[in-house]
Amino acid sequence: MPTLTERKPSRPSARAAGRPLPELIFGDLWEFDPAPETADPKLKARYDLFIGGKFVAPAAGKYFDSINPANEQKLAEIAQASATDVDAAYAAAKKAFETTWGKMPGRERAKYIFRIARLLQDRAREFAVAETMDGGKPIKESRDFDVPMAAAHFFYHAGWADKLDYVAPGRRIAPLGVVGQVIPWNFPLLMLAWKLAPALAMGNCIVIKPAESTSITALKLAEIFQDAGLPPGVVNVVTGFGETGAAVMNHPTAAKVAFTGSTEVGKIIMRSLAGTDKKMTMELGGKAANVVFDDAPINQAVEGVVNGIFFNQGHVCCAGSRLLVHEPVADEFLAKLKTRIRVLRVGDPLDKNTDVGAINSREQLKKIEMLVAAGVKEGAEIYQPPGRLPTKGFYFKPTVFSGVSMSHRIAREEIFGPVLSVLTFRTLEEAVEKANNTAYGLSAGVWTDKGSRILKMSTELKAGVVWANTYNKFDPASPFGGYKESGFGREGGRQGLLDYCKLI
Repeated sequence: MPTLTERKPSRPSARAAGRPLPELIFGDLWEFDPAPETADPKLKARYDLFIGGKFVAPAAGKYFDSINPANEQKLAEIAQASATDVDAAYAAAKKAFETTWGKMPGRERAKYIFRIARLLQDRAREFAVAETMDGGKPIKESRDFDVPMAAAHFFYHAGWADKLDYVAPGRRIAPLGVVGQVIPWNFPLLMLAWKLAPALAMGNCIVIKPAESTSITALKLAEIFQDAGLPPGVVNVVTGFGETGAAVMNHPTAAKVAFTGSTEVGKIIMRSLAGTDKKMTMELGGKAANVVFDDAPINQAVEGVVNGIFFNQGHVCCAGSRLLVHEPVADEFLAKLKTRIRVLRVGDPLDKNTDVGAINSREQLKKIEMLVAAGVKEGAEIYQPPGRLPTKGFYFKPTVFSGVSMSHRIAREEIFGPVLSVLTFRTLEEAVEKANNTAYGLSAGVWTDKGSRILKMSTELKAGVVWANTYNKFDPASPFGGYKESGFGREGGRQGLLDYCKLI
C-alpha cells in the first residue's frame, strides 16, 4: 500500500482535461419508490355551514361538489350559502360581539386562541392531507409549511391578546365589531389563520367565506372551534360561489371587510363599497421580480428562484414569476436553472417525493395554458423538462421562458402557475426600472454578495416585501402586503393588528 509520499498521481478529471462532463440520464429506468402519505383526513361526505357555533344546512338546501384536482374525483359535498344564510351568520356574529366576545378581557380571549392553535397542532397530519387532497399542493408543503404556519399565526396573535395596550402606544384601542372576510384557494388553511387570528385577538367577531374549490379545511377548522369551546357566533363560515362572497362583502353589519384574491375582484369590491364607512384591507395579485446580480451565490440563487416560482405550483400571489439576471452570468444561470428543474418531480400530491403537485382547477389550468401559448406566439423561447404527466387530474410542467421582453404578456400578466419569465439587465438602475415596470407591487427578491446593494435595492424596489438572498420566507411577526394593484393594508405583526381596531 503506498504511503502518502509514494501515492501515484491520479488521472486528470474530465473537467481538468477539458472534456465535457458525462450527463447522468436515468429517464424511466430509475424511479423513487412511491411514498404516499397515509394519515386519515377524516373527510365527511357532506359539509354544512357553520353559523352560531353549529353546523346548519343551507336555507335553500343547495350543495356543490368539491373535487380533488389530482384525480378529478369528488371529495365531498359543500353547502351553498344564500343571502339568507349570510344574514343569519352576521346576526350570530353581532350577537356574539355584543354579549360575549367584545366584552371579554383580552387575557380570556387569548386562552381560546391558544387552544385553537394547540388543537390544530394535534390534528396536523389530518389537516395536511385534507389540504393536499382539496387543493392539489404537495403533501410536504402542506405538512411542513401550511399547517405549522397556520398554527404559528394563532399562537402569535394569542400572545398579543392580553398586550393590546402596546399595539398603539399613547392611544387607546377598541375592536371594530363584526368583520367580513373572503379568502382564496391557494393557501386555504393559512389564509384562514392570517385573517381570523388578528381579528379574534382584537375582539372582533367574523363571517368568513373560503374559496368554493377549497372549503374543506375551513369547515374542519370549525370543528376545532367547537372543540375549543369558542363562544357561538364568534366565527361563522359560509361557503359558496361569487354571489356568497359579494353578500359577505356588502353586508351592512360589517364594520370592516378583508379580501385576498385577484386584483380584478378586488376592484369590484372596492367599487361596491365606495361611499360606505367600512374599513378595507386588500391583498391582491403580484408579478414579483427575483433580481440576481453577477456576484450572487449562483447555486443558492437557483434554489431560491425555483422555490420562488414552483412552490405550490406557482399558485402564490408573491411568486417570483419574473427572473431578472445580470448579463455576465445569464447564460450560466439559465443552464443551471434548466438542469435543476429537470429533476423536479411532478405528480401525485400525496406522494412525499412530489415537488410540483396538481393545478387547483381545470379553469386555472386553461388560463395557464392560454398565457403560455401567448408567450410562444410572441417569440419567447420555452423550456419544459422531459417526462410524462399523470393522465388523470390537472397538471402542468414547470416552464421557463427565456428571451422575454417587458412587452410580452407573460412578463406583464399574473399567470398564477409554474411559469417563469427570464429577462436580463446590465446595470442596477436597469434592474430597478424593469422590476418596478409593473402594475403590481407585492414582493421582490435580491441576490447579491454586497450588503450595500441589498439596502439600496430594498429602498428602490416598489414592493411590500423584499427578500435578500432568500425567497418565500414568512413569519407571523412580519407584516405582509403590497402597493399599487397588489392591494393595501398589512397582515401579520403589529401593523396587521392595527387594521382590526379603532384608535381612540
